[in-house]
Amino acid sequence: MNRFTGKTVLVTGAGSGLGRAIALAFAAEGASVVAAGRTAASLDETVGLIEATGGTATAVTADVTDSGQVKNLIRRSVTRFGGLDIAVNNAGILRGTVPVGEVSEEDWEAVLRTNVTGVWLAMKHEIAHMKGNGGGSIVNIASNLGAHLRTPNLAAYITSKAAVSALTRAAALDHIHQGIRINAVSPGASAAPMSLRPGETEADRAERVKTQNPLGRVAEAEEVAAAVLYLASPAAGAVVGTDLVIDSGASA
Repeated sequence: MNRFTGKTVLVTGAGSGLGRAIALAFAAEGASVVAAGRTAASLDETVGLIEATGGTATAVTADVTDSGQVKNLIRRSVTRFGGLDIAVNNAGILRGTVPVGEVSEEDWEAVLRTNVTGVWLAMKHEIAHMKGNGGGSIVNIASNLGAHLRTPNLAAYITSKAAVSALTRAAALDHIHQGIRINAVSPGASAAPMSLRPGETEADRAERVKTQNPLGRVAEAEEVAAAVLYLASPAAGAVVGTDLVIDSGASA
């Protein structure tokens, strides 16, 4: 399939895990991909994987919590490929995995700053370009933890991702009249490093989720990427403000 031939796609947090899988999936369907993140080496690896299969991509280092850096990211994306059609706001962190009363102010602020303010800043600058250039599609990566499911010792992360879900819906209503469709994907445990507990191997995780998830396994990164590509595609033309849960039935 070549659903995204001629399209420019920006993916934040594209240096590893779900972000990398999403970037690879878009490139495989013809998109020119801007892989963004804070670590140049990992972004270069993502670009190398895309180019090795004949795809087109460029790496741009940027911290989504810095408005100036995000504005420059959008400018460089447009300059490099001539526009910005699709944005996937995936960058996020997990810190403060202790009970609420023990979360440090530093961890709380870091998680909210990256996971919520970072998504808002990214959308702010993406929308600024898209609304004057024919519209576009934005997909935010939330989580099944938050609006859909809670678990102990993850209050900062859960709060941030619930906010992403609400922010997505609010933004969708605010900007659909400008031709910008905004939706979210909420992954559960997936085959990505963030779903590993401290000291846990992939084999350990597979054994753990056999009894935790109705499906009996984590989602593959490619399965989450497929949901993102659907929401960004013309096939989802009437999908506005949706939060699509991909979590093997954990929050059903």
